[in-house]
Amino acid sequence: MDIQLRTARADDAEAITALVNRAYRGDSGRQGWTTESDLLDGTRISLDTVHALLAAQDCRILVAEAEGRLLACAELRPEGELLYLGMLTVSPELQGQGIGTRLMAAAEDHARALGLRGLVMTVISRRHELIAWYARLGFRPTGETRPFDFGDASFGIPRLPLEFAVLEKPLADDPTL
Repeated sequence: MDIQLRTARADDAEAITALVNRAYRGDSGRQGWTTESDLLDGTRISLDTVHALLAAQDCRILVAEAEGRLLACAELRPEGELLYLGMLTVSPELQGQGIGTRLMAAAEDHARALGLRGLVMTVISRRHELIAWYARLGFRPTGETRPFDFGDASFGIPRLPLEFAVLEKPLADDPTL
């Protein structure tokens, strides 16, 4: 499969929304290991939110596609001296084939191009297997947590108390993180 990475366009919004919701909340997401269905009800992201991200000047959504089909995506946004990496999603049936790792490498390249020191992300702290995967890619917990926004149903409705762990990864040429 010939996979191409590119910046998302406005006409990708519906496909991005469907992909993210399928991977994180849908029954097909249980095929992969990124599902949050046991932790949250509802959708992971709304079409309006994806449109807003695509329209934001400081945000870029990177997508992976093959043969006109959207396979993966990631939100990239500068946050101080770091590049925030969010919404990293790979189609459940394609997880474990290196697509997420390719997106991660592209995110690092984007951070370098912007002159940033590294990457930062938030992960639901109960997602131990996901945090372990990010650790294998060089991310480390900062010890900081951020609250889960319980008042915003556009991210899902928590089944139990949740918070985000903050993870950072320095770029290879900046070991100070």
